[in-house]
Amino acid sequence: PRVLSPQQVVAGCRLAQALTQYCVGANYGWLLAEGLFLHKLLVLATFSGERCLPAFLLLGWGAPALFVVPWVVVRYLYENEGCWERNEKVAVWWIIRCPILLAVAVNFVVFVRIVRILVAKVRAQQVSRGDTRLR
Repeated sequence: PRVLSPQQVVAGCRLAQALTQYCVGANYGWLLAEGLFLHKLLVLATFSGERCLPAFLLLGWGAPALFVVPWVVVRYLYENEGCWERNEKVAVWWIIRCPILLAVAVNFVVFVRIVRILVAKVRAQQVSRGDTRLR
């Protein structure tokens, strides 16, 4: 069997670390895409998911690359130690954290709007029926 050099092991470990960060970013990107999809579905009566699919695909799979690639470059240039599992320079770590926190914040706002829409629709149905047992 072929024995890997220490440089190859470190490179493989760093690649795994970058892939992990991309997958975490993709999770938050897809969570945001699903929230936006549900919001559009509730707000627009004539919403077609097929028309927006390319935008949702870009948000879910493309957006994480917009911050993971710069993170890899900056990490390689300024904090190129070990397997990149430690985050000693906080500024470098914020390249990953800021977009994720932004996605969480936007998703929270979308969630609150969805809840308000659903509550308004339930109240409208209760008023139209006039049946107090539904409440």
